[in-house]
Amino acid sequence: MICPRCDSEKVELLTKAPKDDAWEVYICNECNFSWRSTESEDIINPEKYDKRFKINRKDINSLPVMPPIPDILKDKE
Repeated sequence: MICPRCDSEKVELLTKAPKDDAWEVYICNECNFSWRSTESEDIINPEKYDKRFKINRKDINSLPVMPPIPDILKDKE
């Protein structure tokens, strides 16, 4: 299997539906993208995945980390 977002082959099965194997969830170990087996072709097929959202695996290590979550603002009483 190939990751639709970064084209990596380092994809693994994350979980399955608890009943009847109705769906599976996969995760890419390079870009952390995850998807269900029941998604449409434009999400699960690397060739049909929107090019605007593709990630070059070579750039992953230089991408900024997730921004910090700001403190919760308290309501004025």
